[in-house]
Amino acid sequence: MGHVELKGIIPPIITPMNEDESVNYEELRRQVDRLIEGGVHGIFPFGTNGEGYILTADEKKKVLETVIDQVNGRVPVYAGTGCISTKETVEMSKMAKSMGADVLSVITPSFAVASQEELYVHYKTVAEAVDLPIVLYNIPARTGNALAPATVGRLAKIDNIVGAKDSSGNFNNILEYISAGKGEDFSVLSGNDALIIWNLLAGGTGGIAGCANVFPKTMASIYDLYAAGEIEKAKEANESIRPFRACFKYGNPNTIVKLAVALLGYPVGRCRAPFNSVPTEGIEAIKKVLEDCKAKGMC
Repeated sequence: MGHVELKGIIPPIITPMNEDESVNYEELRRQVDRLIEGGVHGIFPFGTNGEGYILTADEKKKVLETVIDQVNGRVPVYAGTGCISTKETVEMSKMAKSMGADVLSVITPSFAVASQEELYVHYKTVAEAVDLPIVLYNIPARTGNALAPATVGRLAKIDNIVGAKDSSGNFNNILEYISAGKGEDFSVLSGNDALIIWNLLAGGTGGIAGCANVFPKTMASIYDLYAAGEIEKAKEANESIRPFRACFKYGNPNTIVKLAVALLGYPVGRCRAPFNSVPTEGIEAIKKVLEDCKAKGMC
């Protein structure tokens, strides 16, 4: 298993689509370059913002193949391979390894309620089947299953389970994850963009940040400024995305993110139906925020 240092800002890259909802692979390549040129520290295909929940297995394979080829070793590639069943998660994880992914991000199973023991066995089974670094992905509002800190602590003792992304929005949960992984080679990434600097200050190592699709340079600077010891500037950079995040009230956050990228002039299309509607007032609000951000040099 190769060593990958889990740190910095990793965008869950959006999946560009054509008008007929087919994947626009050429634009995907352009978005990879745009994000890397913006200074991000990794690329994460088919995460939540990449609509991994609605892509077919064949589409996921081609998206990952395209991203790995375009990244060409410039930054680590984190492949989202979590599925509802352990069997399919193992299959997707093996596929990602065979294609050259650097890290696996494995979301908790969804729909059916799982006990903490079932979650532990699920992740342990995947880790034993695939010799790649694994990042646990906790987003209970979307999956219905939450990884308890005690379970994260148990999993952190498995050699290739090397970190966790927490998207619960609960900062105390991030603190508990950091505490649970102490003494192990274990990193905690914030899945809530507003908490990235606070996660870093608490001992975390960065964030998997949807807003980096819109503001790659600004989001990457949060980590870079922190690493350079410029904490107040890092806080300011993190705070600067608050007006954009306020637009999430108008729709599904990943729908808002993808629309914003489109409004910046990139032909990324809409999210796949039915998750693609934003009211007119929301579109106007996003346009206004983007104008203000452009004036500040953020995008």
